[in-house]
Amino acid sequence: MKTVFIKNVLLNGTKTNIRISGNLFSEIDPSLVPTENDELIEADNFAIVPPFYNAHTHAAMSLLRGYADDMALFPWLNDYIWPFEAKMTADDIYIGTRLAILEMIKSGTVFYNDMYWMMDSVWKATDEMGIRACLGVSFMDFLGEEKIQKSFDLVEEYLHKSPMIQMSVAPHAPYTVSDKLWIRCADFAKQHHTIMHFHLSETEKEVKDCVAEHGMTPVRWLDSLGVLGPNCIAAHVVHVDEEEIQILKKRGVAIAHNPVSNMKLSSGFFKSALMEQSSSNVLIGTDGCSSNNNLDMIEESKFAAMIAKCNYGSETLPVNTVIDWSVKNGPKVFGLNGGEIAVGKLADALLINMNNERFVPNFNFNSNWIYASSCEAIDTMICNGKIVMRNRHVNGEEEIISSAKQCAKKWM
Repeated sequence: MKTVFIKNVLLNGTKTNIRISGNLFSEIDPSLVPTENDELIEADNFAIVPPFYNAHTHAAMSLLRGYADDMALFPWLNDYIWPFEAKMTADDIYIGTRLAILEMIKSGTVFYNDMYWMMDSVWKATDEMGIRACLGVSFMDFLGEEKIQKSFDLVEEYLHKSPMIQMSVAPHAPYTVSDKLWIRCADFAKQHHTIMHFHLSETEKEVKDCVAEHGMTPVRWLDSLGVLGPNCIAAHVVHVDEEEIQILKKRGVAIAHNPVSNMKLSSGFFKSALMEQSSSNVLIGTDGCSSNNNLDMIEESKFAAMIAKCNYGSETLPVNTVIDWSVKNGPKVFGLNGGEIAVGKLADALLINMNNERFVPNFNFNSNWIYASSCEAIDTMICNGKIVMRNRHVNGEEEIISSAKQCAKKWM
């Protein structure tokens, strides 16, 4: 079996050697020596860190980057995004997803939690690009029973097709999904032991409309339906009170915080301090490229910390906690043996160029990594023991960009 040997790499401030066998870190020891069976990576002046988990995005929306900017959520969705998406073909979604994954690889993301349409196209692109994902098939009542049933069938068809790609059910939001469909999605997810991924309490309007229709806020309404549980990932969760935070904590719901999208769509400020005080399971996501407008988890993590400090004080959400949210909590939620560089863990890693100007001086590596650096410092990504980027180059990236440019022409 071919192995990967990383020589003289900085791990937690100490130089060491690392061997990857199959898809696991098999040995970490400064006394290790490479063999003829090793693929050697000379890593002097590089540090090794675990990669990011993007907890909420819509990958194919990379094709909508910059299309409809500077407006609030509901006119943005109703007047621009949904009409655009209605015209997208399976090939468009495949091309857009490849472009998004290229960007995610280059910015250090090894796993993304998606929600979109035509997920067979998204699955194909993800499988080809060689990173991990949980792909959520979207559900809304307006689709009608025939399309809804086909969506459930698609989840079942792809559920165990790849150990790298999970499938999930993704009821869009309380304002697009009825009580009956929520319960149906929750029952299906429990039966098939998979994730249920949805938007929740993103805007004040969503909360007010839910109270007007159901007599309670979105969190309380979903809780009354019995659909909240430890297999749930709720995105945004901006407009909630302390009691609702405790409900989500009690039910074991993971929360995907999207700071840049929340700011760009003027949705509001995430209650970071209350979430941390309640020991809620918080993750970080970028949302889609049309509401961000990139998929850069370094930037997203920095904004998460800075917004929290602005609202609650400079000691709120220290850098190591932000790294927990963006790096370590994802593997726990998605049931993956990753999130750290250690023997027996999944061989997912980034090699960081310590000669990059933003790592000089290096008083505190984690602070430099989140507060100072950019994706330009990432030289190499390893996913599942395979090198998917080296010297900042991804195989086939030129064709991916060319295809996306050609695809975008018809929308311009």
